Amino acid sequence: MISMRQHAISIAAIFVALAIGVVLGSGLLSSGLVSGLRDDKTDLENQVGALQNTNNQLGEQLNSADGFDAAVSGRVVRDALLDRSVVVITTPDADPGDVDGITRSIEASGAAVTGRVSLTDSFVSAASGDDLRTRLTNVVPAGIQLRTGAIDQGSMAGDLLGSVLLLNAQTAEPQSSPEELALALETLRSGGFIAYDNGAVAPAQLAVVVTGGNSADGDGNRGAIVARFAGGLDARGAGTVLAGRTGSADGNGPVAVVRADAALSSGVSTVDNIDREAGRITTPLALQEQLDGGAGRYGTGPNSTAVTVGAPAR
Repeated sequence: MISMRQHAISIAAIFVALAIGVVLGSGLLSSGLVSGLRDDKTDLENQVGALQNTNNQLGEQLNSADGFDAAVSGRVVRDALLDRSVVVITTPDADPGDVDGITRSIEASGAAVTGRVSLTDSFVSAASGDDLRTRLTNVVPAGIQLRTGAIDQGSMAGDLLGSVLLLNAQTAEPQSSPEELALALETLRSGGFIAYDNGAVAPAQLAVVVTGGNSADGDGNRGAIVARFAGGLDARGAGTVLAGRTGSADGNGPVAVVRADAALSSGVSTVDNIDREAGRITTPLALQEQLDGGAGRYGTGPNSTAVTVGAPAR
């Protein structure tokens, strides 16, 4: 017969054996788990390395393409805008390098740049809309009637500035006097809405609005204000191109807003990659197309129809 002492010793031996088994098993499991994690880490490092190499190769190819485009850009755009005139308007987030690149491309196409006007943060802020509209209605040139449908600040500003900054599309004659142009510009500058150099702005046949990407803004209306401003300009002259860098065609970016609006996109041409040489070449070609009565959506962003003017549709 088994005594209580023997029974207790047997139970203790069982628990000791279980404990030893757990310790040994966990040790083996831990070793296997660590080994597996090490293998996974090595695989991931190899994948990251391969992707980095691919990314570097693509970057080199893109830079080579930019270099080639820059080398041939003069021949591509030559005489596209011979004896034409263009006014350049920039938004607050426009990159200075993009503006200079666009300007060089326009001048290489044979056009004269008649001036630069910089829109300020107040111009593209919905919070300043009432003040801007009041100033605009006080400087309407004689003989000019603002469009009845241009009631939002972007459309109204484009309509008014178009009447002083752009030549009549049919006659290529100014639509306002030099005094009216000076008054309109100075009124908006004194209100903190635009900036420009005195005596360096004259009316032109065509307009380019250079914008940035799709930067976040407080009220969410900046892209729409810029888009409608471009539409207002287009209605007053021989053509307008809204040119932005990568991202401008995403979300509520200005190029995206134009492309999502059938009325705007039927008049205003858009380019969404002016941070690349291809987009800077496309801009004067799109202006030439505007002179011929056409409009297009160019670049590599959402809702673009072709990489550049004359390229196969997507």
